[in-house]
Amino acid sequence: MQRPPIRILGIDPGLRRTGWGLIEADGNRLIYVACGSVETRERDSLGPRLVAIHDGLIAVIERYQPQEAAVENTFVNGNGASTLKLGQARGIAMLVPARSGLSVAEYAPNLVKKTIVGSGHGEKAQIRMMIGVLLPKADPQSEDAADALAIAVCHAHHRSSILMKVAAR
Repeated sequence: MQRPPIRILGIDPGLRRTGWGLIEADGNRLIYVACGSVETRERDSLGPRLVAIHDGLIAVIERYQPQEAAVENTFVNGNGASTLKLGQARGIAMLVPARSGLSVAEYAPNLVKKTIVGSGHGEKAQIRMMIGVLLPKADPQSEDAADALAIAVCHAHHRSSILMKVAAR
């Protein structure tokens, strides 16, 4: 019995730009659907920027109707204030799909890179190049959109092990 394709939304959270990428996983076959980014205005205060991310992701979910979502974990850097703001954007990136009824998986940046380029320390250019190989019809206009597609591909590769863990509970 053949299962229908699963539409996956990958989200790369960021306060300036939150990247999003949609793929369909049909067995081992990955099909590009769409990608882009939600941009905020740097001169706006934090609240309106978070609303812009929220509203942008809602529009993506309403338009493309994904069935699952995946979000990249935040890495902690030396600037605590920046990390906290990124964490707030990430909270919105997790809340919107969850409120839409989607399961939301989380992936460490190193796992995403290892899944896409074979090394946990791949460069942005390598990720973008491999996205072109894995999803030939994809043409992400920003690194954020390319990263979001990479997160979706990572989820497509690892979702069965996540589903098995959930079923075992």
